[in-house]
Amino acid sequence: MNQKKASPAVAGAETARKALPWQRVSEIELIYRSRVKASDRPSVESAREAAELLTSLWDEDKIDFVEQFKVLLLNRANKVLGIVEISQGGVSGTIADPKLIFTAALKANASCLILTHNHPSGNVKPSRSDEEMTRRIKEACTLMDFSLLDHIIISREGYYSFADEGML
Repeated sequence: MNQKKASPAVAGAETARKALPWQRVSEIELIYRSRVKASDRPSVESAREAAELLTSLWDEDKIDFVEQFKVLLLNRANKVLGIVEISQGGVSGTIADPKLIFTAALKANASCLILTHNHPSGNVKPSRSDEEMTRRIKEACTLMDFSLLDHIIISREGYYSFADEGML
């Protein structure tokens, strides 16, 4: 019997197929695509401007109904890269998972963040949990070299800025 040896390419493929499960790893590719030219992006220079922009983009059918948590992503020049909804909760609360916040910020290549959520009650005064969550995310921003510019609570009646009130 005449046995042929497998070519090195075929032998390599067979070895790869026999690899142990922990040896099979997916490749992760990080990319950034923007459909908006840098010169066309709005900039945010104050809490009032940010609150007006956020309120204009908020779903009118939900602002008085359920809490939503969103993040405004900005570059170093305070130009808006985008807004991302992190969570939607019930009438009296929602969860802001820092991992989701930073995943979005990293993917958008953001340098600065403005946290925001609405209070369906219309009362924009922050709760203790709002204050604690802001403190935790600010600490994480410091570690990850992001600037947390503000946390704005909005309602149809107005807004509350942590930065303007010295709470940041």
